[in-house]
Amino acid sequence: MKIIHKPTFSQQLKQIIEYIAQDKPSASMNFKNKLKENINLIPNNPYQYEQSQYFDNKNIRNMTFKKYTIVYRVRPIKQEIEILRIFKQNKPPQQ
Repeated sequence: MKIIHKPTFSQQLKQIIEYIAQDKPSASMNFKNKLKENINLIPNNPYQYEQSQYFDNKNIRNMTFKKYTIVYRVRPIKQEIEILRIFKQNKPPQQ
C-alpha cells in the first residue's frame, strides 16, 4: 500500500516539529524520524489501530505516537493509506 501525507497532516506536523525544536532541535528530528518509521509500518497491518472515534467510518483509524494521535484512512481499493491529521492527545482535531 502506498502512503500519502495529506496537506493538513504535513502542516500540523511542521508546526509540532518547530515547537519541539524551540527547546531541543535534536529531539525534533528524532521525533520526526521515529514517527516516519511508525507510519511506514501501517501498511503491514492497516487495521491494527482502533477505529477513530472522531469519524463514523471503519476505514479511518487512530494511531498513537508519544502523546499524539495520528488519524489515517485506509483505502483498500486504491491500495492507499492517507495520513490525515496529527494532534495532541485529548485535543480533538479541528474539522
